[in-house]
Amino acid sequence: MAASDTVRVAIVEDQRAIREGLAFLISSTPGYRCTGSFGSMEEALPALGPELADVVLLDLGLPGISGMDGIQLLKERHPELPLVVLTVYDDDDRIFRALCAGACGYLLKKTPPAQLLDGIRQVMSGGAPISPEVASRVIALFRQFRPPQETNYRLTAHEVRLLELFAAGHSFKTAAAQVGSSVNTVAFHMKSIYNKLQVHSKSEAVAKALRARIVR
Repeated sequence: MAASDTVRVAIVEDQRAIREGLAFLISSTPGYRCTGSFGSMEEALPALGPELADVVLLDLGLPGISGMDGIQLLKERHPELPLVVLTVYDDDDRIFRALCAGACGYLLKKTPPAQLLDGIRQVMSGGAPISPEVASRVIALFRQFRPPQETNYRLTAHEVRLLELFAAGHSFKTAAAQVGSSVNTVAFHMKSIYNKLQVHSKSEAVAKALRARIVR
């Protein structure tokens, strides 16, 4: 394999035995090279960057600056540097926070060596390696935070048009003129809008429609 195809990997892990084991595994495998090995985030931060590594493996349970805080700091300094969590923690809170902070992968330390190396290679291809146990939790989390199936509140095209006019500053009278209707008819439609949006005034209706991006 050409040198340009070698994946440079940096490790941030406080347990020496694990750190040295990972470094040996990576550097002894063709196509991979450990270019940095750090026992803390304080030690790693000044050295880490795209010039040192293509991928960073980091633990979450680090002394001093935690791995979670380290992800945020590294993303601020090097937004394009791929960060893969390698940890024993598989709880929802840490998984969610790490991925939201910018980690592009989440692997457990019990991951077999071959799968770990494959995960590192996946990152180089734009993938997001995640341990199977973690993947099921990620799916469950996204189901919990899925957006509402309906965001238009079943408003008709005519009702949306009225909201657009009111958002633009029209009164009942001028909105009625715009749509070729009477003020009473507009008032009737507005009652329907109030009911669907569960509001009690024109200003509330417009505000909710803007927040829901029904009108812009």
